[in-house]
Amino acid sequence: MATYFLFGKYSADALKEMGAGRTEKARKLVQKFGGEIKSIHALLGDVDLVIIATFPSMEEAMKFSLALAKSTGIAFSTSEAVDVDAFDKLISEI
Repeated sequence: MATYFLFGKYSADALKEMGAGRTEKARKLVQKFGGEIKSIHALLGDVDLVIIATFPSMEEAMKFSLALAKSTGIAFSTSEAVDVDAFDKLISEI
């Protein structure tokens, strides 16, 4: 399973629907695409929200990102992450 960071930016409409119920919907939705949420954080600055989740493939991560954006009105930018130990191994092979 690969790790993905989903960076969210609230729209004016998305702000109106904030709440624990929406967070729980996201936790259930991730399972539909074979994923698991590791953590969710509210942020200050240019990004309002970050979800750290694992998925079996990039396609499943993309489906989740799009489905979540569609259901919440939050725009997401999704990036695959590499563990630092795995990154160090890659560097050692160059």
